[in-house]
Amino acid sequence: MADTDEVHTGRCYCGASTVSAPGAPLVVSYCHCEDCRRVTGAPVGAFAAWAPGNLTLTPSDLGTISVAKGVERWFCPKCGSPLAARWDYLPDQIYVPVGVMDRPEVLEPSRHAHAAERLPWLHLADELPRAERSARDGLNAAAAGCDG
Repeated sequence: MADTDEVHTGRCYCGASTVSAPGAPLVVSYCHCEDCRRVTGAPVGAFAAWAPGNLTLTPSDLGTISVAKGVERWFCPKCGSPLAARWDYLPDQIYVPVGVMDRPEVLEPSRHAHAAERLPWLHLADELPRAERSARDGLNAAAAGCDG
């Protein structure tokens, strides 16, 4: 897991938009849902969460897009890279795609969400907890420091 004193930084593909967050993330998780696959363009997404007050998106006037009910996402207005997302059922957490971070190697996932939607040819050989559907209970517990 990430160092608690580290400031995590990231950027979009073109460099016009940046992400910055001090300290260790609340939780890091894989997500296998179709929505996250589409937004990342990958067979599985990996996201690190920080409290909204601990995350800075620049430029600060990035607009949000909401395609899926209860999900708000931020993208770079210049290149379209996904920068962050917030889910209604995960209060006080904003998730950043690990792939946009400058040091993704220190943001190791601790769980899988929506494992029932995993692509049948994708095999991740780990022993991490897998929530078949939404991992909201585990993600909220982990963000609260209970890691449930």
